[in-house]
Order: sequence, then structure tokens, then C-alpha cells
Amino acid sequence: MASVLILGATSGIGRAVAAEFARHGYDLALTGRDRQEIDTIAADLAVRYGVQTRVHCFDALAFETHAKTLEGCLSEAASAVEGAILCIGYLGDQAAAQKDFAEARRILDTNFTACVSALHIIAHYFETRRSGFICAISSVAGDRGRQSNYLYGAAKGGLSIYLQGLRNRLFGSGVRVLTVKPGFVDTPMTFGRQGLFLVASPERVARAILKAIQRGQDVAYIPWFWQPIMFILRAIPERLFKRMRL
Repeated sequence: MASVLILGATSGIGRAVAAEFARHGYDLALTGRDRQEIDTIAADLAVRYGVQTRVHCFDALAFETHAKTLEGCLSEAASAVEGAILCIGYLGDQAAAQKDFAEARRILDTNFTACVSALHIIAHYFETRRSGFICAISSVAGDRGRQSNYLYGAAKGGLSIYLQGLRNRLFGSGVRVLTVKPGFVDTPMTFGRQGLFLVASPERVARAILKAIQRGQDVAYIPWFWQPIMFILRAIPERLFKRMRL
């Protein structure tokens, strides 16, 4: 069986994605900042599903370490790497970020710059082999800027555009690129947030991601109903939208 590389495997979505792919027989190459936590996740999945696992520490904001770490992930995997899934994300604090650029930069760098840095390396790997898939978690927040989370939305919107261009570039190489746009997901990142609705479980998101990859989709709103919701939201004229409290 092939391996799949999962960046951010200690996140709520990352854990669920790792479990879903292991359940379908994929070997796993897992990354996370906390070595003890990633070791525990890998050991549990290896026992439960009988797959082989490899683990690597990965700090999304330590850009200078990305090349060495990811090249190690790809070369030391238990079996041929069929695809890579980026589950890197940081919601951050919009109000704090409006006062402190350090928080704004962390939001932007984690959700955009770090992903581009990783994808730069991963894309070259699959392009050279002329096969495989790349999947990255963006967000519906990137479809339109709202006062409640526009820094997070700006980073995710930038990531979606980057993935669109990458998809165009890699199409002729036989490499598929999937942009995943979840709505609200019940993870530690959203715990305690007020006003959330239509919240999906990480397991539901993981199942939908695997199906979208198997179908060769380009963009997947998860759950599906976020696509018409965001279509309507994008259609609201700016002269009206700017008056809304969202």
C-alpha cells in the first residue's frame, strides 16, 4: 500500500484524516510540533489498523527547517508516497491582532506563508514523479472578508488562490491538487468560540476529504452546503455587505 504524508497531524482535522486514511490501509508519514504527541498518535493508529507509520517533528513557522524535514518525510516513508495533506492552521485572535502585529503576523504566516513554503517542496517532489495528489485545508473564511476574522480569511483566501495556480501548473504533470474549504469544525481551534453554527465533526470532514481525493475534485466545500451559503454571501453587493456585522 502507498503512504500519505500528513502535515499538522496533531490538529483536530489532522488526527481525523490520519485515522481515516489508516482505516483504508494507507501507511502514514506524520508531522507535528510535539514529538510525544505525534508518537502517541502514530503508535495508536499502527496498532488499530496495522499500518506502518513514520513521524517527524515539524514547526510550521521555522521556515529554515522545512526543506530538510520534508525531504526526510518523503524519502523515509514506509512505502511510496502517493499524496500529501496539509492540515496546518491557526485561527488566532482577530481583536488582539488588530492591536498587535505579532499576532497578525502569526495568523498570516501560519495559514499562508508556512503552507506555501511546504507546498513549494512537496509540489516539486510530485511534479518530478508526474503523479500523486496534494490536498490543503483552506476555509470558507477565505471566500469573503468579514470583520470578525479578516486576517485569518485573508491568509486562507491567499492559500486558495495559490492552490488554484498550483493546480493549473501541475495539471500537465498528472498531479492532482485539492482545495478543501471547511466551514466550522468541532476542534480545539474553535473550542469556546461564540456564535458558531452548522458545526461538523473532524471525522465527517476527514471522510469527505478522502472521497474528494478519490473523485479527483478540485475544490471541496465541507460539508457540501457551505458552497451555496458562500455563493450567496459573495453575491451580496459591497455597499450592503460593509454594513453587516459578520
